[in-house]
Amino acid sequence: MSFEYYVTTDEENMFQRERSPFTNNKSEFEIHINSKQTFQTIDGWGASFTDASAYLLDKCLSEEQQTTVMEALFDRNKGIGLSILRNPMGASDYARFIYSYDDMEKEQTDVDLTHFSFVHDEESIIPLTKYAKKINPELKLFLSPWSAPGWMKDSQKMIGGKLLPMYYETYANYFKKVIESYLLHGLETYAVTPQNEPLFLPPHYPGMEMLADEQATFVAEYLKPTFENNNINVKIFGYDHNWDRIDYPLEILDKAEKAFDGIAWHWYGGNVVNQSRVAAFYPNKEIHFTEGSGGEWIPAFEPAFSNLIRTGIDIFRNGAKSMTLWNVALDENNGPTVPGFGRSTCRGLIKVNQQTSEYEMTLDYFGLAHFSKYVHPGSVRIASSNDESIRSVAFQNENQTVVVILFNDSENGASVKVTIDSLRMDTIYLPAKSAMTIVETSNKKE
Repeated sequence: MSFEYYVTTDEENMFQRERSPFTNNKSEFEIHINSKQTFQTIDGWGASFTDASAYLLDKCLSEEQQTTVMEALFDRNKGIGLSILRNPMGASDYARFIYSYDDMEKEQTDVDLTHFSFVHDEESIIPLTKYAKKINPELKLFLSPWSAPGWMKDSQKMIGGKLLPMYYETYANYFKKVIESYLLHGLETYAVTPQNEPLFLPPHYPGMEMLADEQATFVAEYLKPTFENNNINVKIFGYDHNWDRIDYPLEILDKAEKAFDGIAWHWYGGNVVNQSRVAAFYPNKEIHFTEGSGGEWIPAFEPAFSNLIRTGIDIFRNGAKSMTLWNVALDENNGPTVPGFGRSTCRGLIKVNQQTSEYEMTLDYFGLAHFSKYVHPGSVRIASSNDESIRSVAFQNENQTVVVILFNDSENGASVKVTIDSLRMDTIYLPAKSAMTIVETSNKKE
């Protein structure tokens, strides 16, 4: 067995190959990997082509720059091999204006969806999604709405309010038309969520309240039957909100278990262990992490990078099949955002300066690299020991090669002995708050 080592120690040294990470010091910690004990199969890692992100890559970069950036994102050899895109269905907070696929004038409705239009996405989002799929044929497409068209809601606009029951069937057909529109462009949808963050009603960008009982009814009686009646083989993941509300996913599964394929989670509140708590009651339902953004609320490099790696490890140790961050790209002002949004503090994987047309990869890009570049879709998570100082998660690819991600969560450098099955590797040195990805380059077990 031979291995390569990739380390992030600080802002100047992110995901760098380390040819000699070894130490003669006595090991202080031992990490044991057991490839015979397997857990969930992995779908991958990704981000979102919001309107803002697609605009920046498509309109603010040269063709040569765009090619370089897209390969850096989605090519496994030239880049980090992202394999998931979670695209908003209509406008999110990160859009240049508010739009749906069926906007109507005030007090007008369109129950038959005769005015449905996919033109907005055909400008930049669809071409870039197709480009990503061409680079990485394993790419999976998730779709999530921030709001139904305003005329379907009691607020009569995409900001605030909730879906009127009289439009449940219409809204299910709206999902159908979105999925069909992607398919017309050669893009199959892998999964949808009924509503992004259904318990949050933002005052200044699209959102829609959808309580657990309402989501269970909409999915079980309208969305799922619409899919089945039209031979739409697309998964439905419920909830799509923070770890702090375990009651919501449990309620929708209690009321409509057969209608949901799994539960989607965000990291903006609560504890990641709630993924496992729900899974304890519904072990056959998939777990996906569908949104988490870095941002200025954790301003310094070390705590921000540490949070990403630490949380990423925990997300997969608690059963997730995928991990998707938020915007693929944002600009020098953390935008564009919808009018009236105010100051944005989110960070994309890539920062594109609209004034200079320069770009740079952020710490989130390099943080995802520790997982996505060498752990391939179809891999399985395997058992690894773990403690508060040296955190770990391990995977085995379909070619039987093992990948181990380590994070030294202590304030001191550490000497670590890693054992993969019966193979005791040389002791490695991990600086404080550093991450290391260990990649088996040969699957010949000696």
